[in-house]
Parts: sequence; C-alpha cells; structure tokens
Amino acid sequence: MTSTQTEELLKFFKALAHESRLRLLGLVAQREHSVQELAAAVGVTEPTASHHLAMLRDLHLVSRRTEGNTHWYAYVPDALARLAKQVLSREGVAKLAATPARNSPEAIVANYLGDDGKLTHIPAQRKKRYAVLSWLVRKFEEDRTYAEREVNELLQRYHWDSATLRREFIGYRMMERDKGIYRRLSDFDWRSADGSEPIAY
Repeated sequence: MTSTQTEELLKFFKALAHESRLRLLGLVAQREHSVQELAAAVGVTEPTASHHLAMLRDLHLVSRRTEGNTHWYAYVPDALARLAKQVLSREGVAKLAATPARNSPEAIVANYLGDDGKLTHIPAQRKKRYAVLSWLVRKFEEDRTYAEREVNELLQRYHWDSATLRREFIGYRMMERDKGIYRRLSDFDWRSADGSEPIAY
C-alpha cells in the first residue's frame, strides 16, 4: 500500500469517527440539504457544520453546489465504492501489515523520494537526514571497499550532491575513508542521530 493510499485511509476513518459527521453523511444520503438545514438537524452552528462537511468533501463523500448565498450538499455514493475497491478489499487490507509507521525511518525516506526513485532533496532536520543516510549507506556492501568514483556513481543514482552525502557518511561513522578508499562500517560503529558516540557492546 502506498503512503498516499494509507493517508487516504486514515483520513477516511478519521472523518467517519465522529457522530456529527456520520449524521451529516446520513442526512445528505437521504436528499440534498443546505448547510443551514444540516446545522439545525445536527444541533451545531453553521461554521461547525461547514467544517465537518469540508472533511467529507475532502474525501469526495459529499459534493457542494452554490445557489446564491446558499451551499447545498449531496451524497456521492461512488466515493465509498472507489475507496472499497482501492484499499478496503482483502488484498488492500492485507497490505496494511507492510505499511510503515508514520515516523518510521522507512516512512521518512519515502517522503523524500520522487516518482523516479531519487531524493528530491537532502533533509535539513537531523533525525530525518539520519534516516535518509542510513537508507543510502545500506546500498553499499559491508564486506568490500569502494573507490571514491564508485561511491559517487552509486550515490548520484539517488542525489546529485554525492560530496555532501560522503561527508555525512564519514561524520556519522557510517563509512570510513583511507587514501580515497571507502568502506561501509557496521551499524554498531555508527554515531547516533545526535552525533554522539555509539554504545559499546
């Protein structure tokens, strides 16, 4: 399941995990209503009703049309069918097991990858940069050495600024360099995200 699908699924459950929004959805499923009618029926103010309806519109569960100064809302039944087909099928739900947690290293890296699989940019925030560096350095094998040219070639498959990435590897002790020859170090040798020394095992 892609991060976009996961986000859509989370928004869907969040939108429906509220009594007022469920009632609003039920009302517009019966017939088209104005926001004034909906607010009165649910017992909330018009701005509150508009806020709830905006969440439902964001998921394309309801549509809105304007007539003068009045907004009319209607139910869009195809939205539920579309969502069910995309992510609520047996296969879609099964993929949830492989969906990384929002703040996991995998999710952080995914946020910085473009459609071409390359990094859109190197994160400025230390924790996020560390996650990206950890992902990148694992593209190198532990049991071999690399000339600087080889390191650059591999890194430039993911980002043009290989010099910065190499320096970061050395700074975090993810790699060591000796006379232009690089070697990936074991995870146990790496400095932590805050730059502190690794824990001795």
